Amino acid sequence: MASSSVRRSWRMAALVAAAFVLLASAAASGAMAAGLDLGFYSQTCPHAEQIVKDEMVKILTEAPSLAGPLLRLHFHDCFVRGCDASVLLDTTDAANPAEKDATPNLTLRGFGSVQRVKDALEAACPNTVSCADALALMARDAVVLARGPSWPVALGRRDGRVSVANETNQLPPPTANFTRLVTMFAAKGLGVKDLVVLSGGHTLGTAHCNLFSDRLYNFTGANNAGDVDPALDAAYLAKLKTRCRSLADNTTLHEMDPGSFLSFDASYYRLVAKRRGLFHSDAELLANPLTRAYVQRQATGRFVDEFFRDFAQSMVKMSSIDVLTGAQGEIRKKCYLVN
Repeated sequence: MASSSVRRSWRMAALVAAAFVLLASAAASGAMAAGLDLGFYSQTCPHAEQIVKDEMVKILTEAPSLAGPLLRLHFHDCFVRGCDASVLLDTTDAANPAEKDATPNLTLRGFGSVQRVKDALEAACPNTVSCADALALMARDAVVLARGPSWPVALGRRDGRVSVANETNQLPPPTANFTRLVTMFAAKGLGVKDLVVLSGGHTLGTAHCNLFSDRLYNFTGANNAGDVDPALDAAYLAKLKTRCRSLADNTTLHEMDPGSFLSFDASYYRLVAKRRGLFHSDAELLANPLTRAYVQRQATGRFVDEFFRDFAQSMVKMSSIDVLTGAQGEIRKKCYLVN
């Protein structure tokens, strides 16, 4: 069943590929500016994308719930030091923890899957394909396999040698208000539309209760039963409380898009429009006329193709943030260690 499902996902992606023809030229021009190239491995590892795709089919057949975490892993990588795979590095000095050991990244998953893909690439093309490129391709394939859009991934990223836990303060937190979200996205060259579009990635995956339980129990710090986020639908709040029973719960998971967390679609926007987005940052999309209009348009369910195109374009932009190219960085043998 699972194998046929992922094959259908790739067939669907092929059918809609024509809708993204213009993206290829846009990605190519943006990639040239960033030093990336759509055909970067055409001579040195011509089957690189196929190798990643084949491994991703196996990974998501075995664990379909990893689609969201792998997309999130790429996002968390790109927002800190750019898309250089620094989020994958292990801490080697307890006095200087790496990004993955910072509080915002403690719930990240999928590190083993990235190394699995990297090992397959190393077997075919030793010392050639970076972990950063592997992760960018995996994020794209995760979305496709979840029946979402495809996009061209320009390649040529190099892996960084530095990972600093404190630098994760550049990651937009789930508690952020609209002004802070816009400022943090702008710092990475992403606009208001990118903010509302990339937030749509919350259609995939789950979240730990501690990432949103302040909305249920201690929103302003008053720490009483009535201290809840007024932006959250009351009925949904009551339902969430039955699952997340305290501020201290950091193990229970809840679907970010209940009933559809394994499928990439526009249903996230219907939840946000009903004030049922899981994070306060989701609710903040209703605080601005531009993002609110986008949410309400997508909430109708009549413009999914538009969302898919927008998401693909924003992912092309995000995956080019502050990339290392040329002689910068290195090509790691193991994604969790510098060479």
